[in-house]
Amino acid sequence: MTFDPILAEKRFGYGLSPIAELAPATSAAEVLARVRGPDDMAMRFPVEGFSTFRERLKTAQAVQRRARRAGTQVAKAEADRQQKALQRAARQGERAWLWQVMMRRVWTRDGFRERLTAFWGDHFTARGKVGVLKRASVPYIEDAIRPHILGRFEDLLASAVTHPLMLHYLDQAQSVGPNSIRARRKEGGVGLNENLAREVLELHTLGVGGGYSQRDVRQLAELLTGLSYTVEDGRKFRNRFAEPGAEEVLGQSYGGGPARMADIRAVLRDLARHPTTAQHIARKLAVHFIAETPPADLVAALVDAYRDTEGDLSALYQVLLTHPAAMTPQQQNLRLPAEYMAASMRALAVAPEVYHQFGRGRQREQFIVQLFQRPLAVMGQPWQEPLGPDGWEEADASWLTPQGIAGRLHWALEAPVRLRPDLPDPRVFVESALGPNAPETVRFAARAAENRREGIALVLASPAFQRR
Repeated sequence: MTFDPILAEKRFGYGLSPIAELAPATSAAEVLARVRGPDDMAMRFPVEGFSTFRERLKTAQAVQRRARRAGTQVAKAEADRQQKALQRAARQGERAWLWQVMMRRVWTRDGFRERLTAFWGDHFTARGKVGVLKRASVPYIEDAIRPHILGRFEDLLASAVTHPLMLHYLDQAQSVGPNSIRARRKEGGVGLNENLAREVLELHTLGVGGGYSQRDVRQLAELLTGLSYTVEDGRKFRNRFAEPGAEEVLGQSYGGGPARMADIRAVLRDLARHPTTAQHIARKLAVHFIAETPPADLVAALVDAYRDTEGDLSALYQVLLTHPAAMTPQQQNLRLPAEYMAASMRALAVAPEVYHQFGRGRQREQFIVQLFQRPLAVMGQPWQEPLGPDGWEEADASWLTPQGIAGRLHWALEAPVRLRPDLPDPRVFVESALGPNAPETVRFAARAAENRREGIALVLASPAFQRR
């Protein structure tokens, strides 16, 4: 297999850029070296981590308490004003982080890192459901996902599954063991909740049809009781919520002594190292990066790497980049909407200053809403709002809908001129975006376009650009 830098940049990154300093890596080894190097984009385009975001939650909680205790209409009105101000600030923050995430993808030399962060963030989907917490997805990914994409899967699993946002999203925080101290003393609570346990088995580790039973779900749910969080402390283990006694998951016993966090870490470690998890993760990586129906020998090679290294993700990436399937010339996978936008902006070399020219406030928000949030929703991928914990669909059929295609075409025609008023010559852009082997049909369309706006749109709307 001969490594093709241009194909690799499309398939494993966010596509080509006309900026010389952002030239593709020349080997699989260089791709991996860039991922293992400093996280330059996180420093250049910072976003708020969850540890910082939690200060917003603390303030919001304090305001809510004041609102409940307010004795006069004036005090209640003031508390309501403060709550709205906090929610507005969080909303503005979320929109600013969207731009920063896009800029990372546009200006990175390390597109594989950004793709991996998006992939694992989707695998471990978590969303806030109320108030300020609705804006927490990007901070969650920044803290729980991004630092762990090169380590062992078990560490990434533990970081995501025990994160406060995941505990909130899957209703784990108030899960109470039926024989726990809290239940016996009738101190309230919602009872045992199986959501997190089920998704850990079905989505995060073994996968659908992974050989677990309803009893395994129930036992794991009981073992997870006690795992909770508070706004003040973050993740917290509450012994009073925890089910006493040993639990058995997939034939392995955990606990039996005093309830403790160590038992939860143990079951997550064992699930991460399970052979069925190796199969599930290997196939999911192959589907996302290579093809909707990946070659069986690629999946097998990824499974072997996973088992041989006990889930060292770097070893899987090495296989993914060096397997013959990695350089299959046919570009099979359709870019999802957010990826399509980022690749378009990268090909146009959209400057970070475009966003900052609006100063602050409503104009900035409208810029993000009009060019990103609203179009993404039309294309079927509203920003950080998948319909469920299984994240976004990979199948092309989920995206090749009349509305989705129309949304892409409209964006290709309207957005570039606002993102870069000095549009490049389409005859030059076609090679910047697609490389020297750009199809002659696309080159002809770029030459024949009546103006630059339409020429750029034709390139971005072409099947050659839509796929990787």
